[in-house]
Amino acid sequence: MTIPSSKQPFQNPPGPALPARAPDLFSLAGKVCVVTGAARGIGLAVAEAFAQSGAHVALWDLDPPVKAAASIADENGVRAKAYGGDVTDPETVDRIVDEIVADFSTIDVFVANAGVNIPSGNILSEGNRDGKSWNRIVDINLNGVFYCSRAVGRVFQQAGKGSLIFTGSMSGHIVNTPIEHSAYNTTKAAVIHLAKSLAVEFRGFARVNSVSPGYIDTGINGYVDPDIRRKWQDEIPLARDGQIKEIVGAYLFFASDASTYATGSDLVVDGGYTIR
Repeated sequence: MTIPSSKQPFQNPPGPALPARAPDLFSLAGKVCVVTGAARGIGLAVAEAFAQSGAHVALWDLDPPVKAAASIADENGVRAKAYGGDVTDPETVDRIVDEIVADFSTIDVFVANAGVNIPSGNILSEGNRDGKSWNRIVDINLNGVFYCSRAVGRVFQQAGKGSLIFTGSMSGHIVNTPIEHSAYNTTKAAVIHLAKSLAVEFRGFARVNSVSPGYIDTGINGYVDPDIRRKWQDEIPLARDGQIKEIVGAYLFFASDASTYATGSDLVVDGGYTIR
């Protein structure tokens, strides 16, 4: 096929002004970052990593993680404040986002990380007869992300910029075994696709991406029988659960100028589990 020529050279729209040095692309100096589910685990580690990269951080959990915020501020010389509220209540979400904007003047990065991983079991089991477990998982993992996206999306739209990051899961790509938790798998698949959908809806003013961790040693899997853990580690090419610090770089990438041409992307960090 012949490519049509033009007498006038095509002018590509200019991209953002970027630092000259590659390491500076990952700096978050002066940016305001919000992390939900920030009291422990991945959320807390991401908040700490952002602060270490120069960001001011709002830590949001069901109960405000006051001590964690104070520690982050003291150790990194940034502003950090704790907020408490249920992400499944849209009025609460709107109120807290407004509070954060009032306290920090803006929001540059929002990580919708709050979620639960409850082994719901087979949907035909007696424990799933009333649907309460399913509804709770969907409400926190999916509806909570939607409410947060809607609230911060308005902030990003007004500012003309922003980075929205979801915590997905490798379970949104595959059905990992031997534990049965169809509710969790379903919500994470939905979250990953919501990120892609919002990348289109928020085009022109914000980027939307997701990070899909594999088995990360956050303590959340402490209830699992050691024999079962060994079974899933046999399926991981790296033959172990990941450390929390091995996941935070993915969030830093999407939060920073290192990813200004990335939107609608999902970054799987699973030790190779999903390639088997």
